[in-house]
Amino acid sequence: MQIDEEQLKKFILESNLVTRSELDDIGKIANTKKQKLGDVLLSLGKISETDLKKTEAFVLGIPFVDLSKEKINFAVLSLIPEPIARNYNIVAYKKGEKDLEVAMLDVDDLSVIDFIKKRSGLKILARLTDSASIRAVLVQYRQSLNTEFQDIIQKESASLGATPLSDGKKLAEKSESELKKMAEDLPVVKIVDSLIFHAILQNASDIHIEPGEKDLTVRYRVDGILHDAMQLDKNAGAGITARIKVLSNLKLDEKRLPQDGRFKKEDNGEKISFRVSTLPTFFGEKTVIRILKENAHGFSLETLGFHGEALERIHESLKQKTGMVLATGPTGSGKTTTLYTMLEILNRPEVNISTVEDPIEYQMPRVNQTQVKPEIGLTFANGLRSLLRQDPDIVMVGEIRDGETAGLAINASLTGHLVLSTIHTNSAAGAIPRMIDMGVEPFLITATVKMIIAQRLVRKLTLSKEKYFLSPAEIKNLAKIVDLERMLLLLINEKIIGPKDTWDKIPFYRPVKTSEFVDGYSNRIGIHEVLKVTSTIKEMIVKGSSQDEMEVQAKKEGMMTMLEDGVYQAVLGVTSLEEVFRVVSE
Repeated sequence: MQIDEEQLKKFILESNLVTRSELDDIGKIANTKKQKLGDVLLSLGKISETDLKKTEAFVLGIPFVDLSKEKINFAVLSLIPEPIARNYNIVAYKKGEKDLEVAMLDVDDLSVIDFIKKRSGLKILARLTDSASIRAVLVQYRQSLNTEFQDIIQKESASLGATPLSDGKKLAEKSESELKKMAEDLPVVKIVDSLIFHAILQNASDIHIEPGEKDLTVRYRVDGILHDAMQLDKNAGAGITARIKVLSNLKLDEKRLPQDGRFKKEDNGEKISFRVSTLPTFFGEKTVIRILKENAHGFSLETLGFHGEALERIHESLKQKTGMVLATGPTGSGKTTTLYTMLEILNRPEVNISTVEDPIEYQMPRVNQTQVKPEIGLTFANGLRSLLRQDPDIVMVGEIRDGETAGLAINASLTGHLVLSTIHTNSAAGAIPRMIDMGVEPFLITATVKMIIAQRLVRKLTLSKEKYFLSPAEIKNLAKIVDLERMLLLLINEKIIGPKDTWDKIPFYRPVKTSEFVDGYSNRIGIHEVLKVTSTIKEMIVKGSSQDEMEVQAKKEGMMTMLEDGVYQAVLGVTSLEEVFRVVSE
């Protein structure tokens, strides 16, 4: 259903939304830029989105619907899965016997209409709507699921809590067969399925199930922050843990020792891997489930937050045939994602890429990935030793944890391989003393390490953010943490601000809480520092210079520190200064 541009012009004029002369000028701009007339009208603020969509609907001869204040039945709403609704701006709002009315922003998107038709088995009646309606309905997904989720969980955990123990035993003393039977009980299965489903919906990275003295707390880590999901009956704990153990093939009757396992599920065609860890605590076993989306790819260094000089340095280091590139940072700072993104750039038919990982987080085509299994002697060191006999060109070691792995990685890079790996330190310069501490000779570090990337993840502001300018007092406080003159120069060089701009003229943004995003943030992006091991840095390593001295030299040679990169992202309006300071504590 293509929109006739001439008819659209005619109806816009008849509606007195824009004058004829303005419309002629905008028509010329649209032709020059090869853009749709409606898009140019919107971008110039000449017409509201609602008016444009109403006019388009009139031209196409289909109804326009306003759903911003409509309450939609969850059974109808869920006919289109939330990820599809969010990605394609389409929602179901009314169901007949043989047809389904859907509201969308772009009625030309025939592939998604066809997908919903096949999925629902109903005739699809497309209607036009605006962004405000779509946003309002997307909030209803979360609210409806919250209600449904709370109802299922509370109902099922109450039924578990009400079940008396016939033999008078404590829950902790149940035998393996009793625990297995408990894990297969319908209420327990429903609770665990709901917990997992809801975590995926909220885009959580981890589920924490923590036993307390009187109840069981469930928490989700969303965008790096833990949020309480709910309190359950204490008696539900043993059954939930047993169910998760059954799914991940762990020993049911082993409660004194920590255990690790994993299992997989498929959700709307998306493969999801779950990494499970159990740990004995004072009030029972605590369970943590890490959620990993296996087909999460399509990242680029730019979308991860790299830019300017740092981006050029990484591309330059990836052209090398030998040497080491290290990613550093604490657990959960996105190091592995950065390495996988580099591997995607390097993944060409003429090279053999092999990895040794714990665990394999994403599966990549044409890459030989090996999972570490310490219980049978397959450690990082042994895996790397065997892997080097497999004629690799590029090697990725999941993590350098000890001197043996560090030594083997160094030798691999000396013998004609490009080695990518991660190491746990707080800054890029901190990786050097860490490797020396592991027993690696300084001259070997200078011969092999080409690039060290340190990173953290900061939460991104949503579109409803609030603009503000720094007061003199705030500028004074910022000067205590960041070299303002240097930062201003970096921003001017990256063409983010004008050459004469000052700190009181640069806009910053604060989060605004909404019903959909409680904190005013959604998703995360990386802030980085990329240290290139230049000849000067090499001399300093051999001389035994301190980490701070190396950092000062790296800054002179053009390195933007993590804190500076955080301020850079805040100036762009991607995140807030408060979020940067929360993540980078210096």
